Amino acid sequence: MNAVPSSPPARLTAQDLVRLKKYLSDGLLRALEMEGIPAAQRNAFVQQNILRVYEQTQLKLPEDLKKEIFGQVLNDLLGYGPLQALLDDPDISEIMVNGPKKVFVEKKGQLSKTNITFDDDDHVVRIIDRIILPLGRHVDADSPTVDARLPDGSRVNAVVRPVAIDGPSITIRKFRKDKLKVEDLINFGSMTGQMSHFLQAC
Repeated sequence: MNAVPSSPPARLTAQDLVRLKKYLSDGLLRALEMEGIPAAQRNAFVQQNILRVYEQTQLKLPEDLKKEIFGQVLNDLLGYGPLQALLDDPDISEIMVNGPKKVFVEKKGQLSKTNITFDDDDHVVRIIDRIILPLGRHVDADSPTVDARLPDGSRVNAVVRPVAIDGPSITIRKFRKDKLKVEDLINFGSMTGQMSHFLQAC
């Protein structure tokens, strides 16, 4: 496990924080393995023990920064990392990750770049594994592409190096539980009112 910087909070760099998150994640994963925690108790164990692992670093981060770091680590271990908030947003229909610093969404028919980022390529790959390993799938240099379907019906495509030249990519097409209505298509700009009237007349 990588060492955590001992410098005071004011001197911590972005890379130091990346190392801290990896330290916390590795420590919690090792504890889960050593304790043999069953899947049903995994969430509670991680939430109860993250502070203990953090205190081993002897760092004294400001409370707001510590809370942010803890939240990111918990999302990585228990959810889908930086993508969790996007997956939870019912208005987002598609998520596209093109490397660690380019995350796009389709929301109400409009494509836009988000302010969501990953730490680095390895972080993207860890989240890909987090998504597909429970589905019995894997992706690596020998098998660099994968298509899968999440339990809720959402479709996932992931590509890693060497095929993904600009960094690992993920596309998640979320499953709509409700069917699109004509009014939705008009609101999204996919159809005009005139087109709607024409189709209704056919």
